[in-house]
Amino acid sequence: MSLSTYSDLQTSIANYLARSDLTSQIPDFITFAENRLRRELRIRQMLKSVTTSSVSGDSTVELPSDFLEIRDFVVMTNPITPLSYSSPSSLSNDPRTSQVGVPKSYTILASEFQLTPIPDGVYTLKLLYYAAPAYLSSTNTTNTFLTTAPDALLYASLIEAEQYLMNDARINTWGTMYDRAISSLTRSDESTQYSGVPLSIKLTAR
Repeated sequence: MSLSTYSDLQTSIANYLARSDLTSQIPDFITFAENRLRRELRIRQMLKSVTTSSVSGDSTVELPSDFLEIRDFVVMTNPITPLSYSSPSSLSNDPRTSQVGVPKSYTILASEFQLTPIPDGVYTLKLLYYAAPAYLSSTNTTNTFLTTAPDALLYASLIEAEQYLMNDARINTWGTMYDRAISSLTRSDESTQYSGVPLSIKLTAR
């Protein structure tokens, strides 16, 4: 059957389980499955580009509420200044953390980016990141997971369902199908991004 809406997915899960008494539990299975995909799936359909501004004298910038993983982060100076990642421990020992100027590095602390040096003015920051799709619900009937990875979402939901039903034998079956779906999605995404791009070798002088 079609898996184009939240209702379709709920019906399909019930059909695969051959159960009609899990109506109140199935939404939970789907939410847990979406949490799993948020952790494990990274495809271009999840990419999002946003701009924000630094505040003079403030080294922190709030992460987007749907932030999962960073892909690129730059300061829109002329020319553009790429921001390099440093671990929190490395950045805490960087003497530039007490300096001011155009930011050159960042780390992530809780729900904020920390920039180094501290911005000495208002800078436009451009962020490319993997965004978490909004959870499916009766009012949000589709999202990126459902349109792009319906098989992975279905199998992940069935894994959660079989755990609830304590049906260990079927967990392995759906787990294998889920792993195959994720691998296939990842390979397809990589081949689409790099197909037609000629390979090149860079020689580094020592």
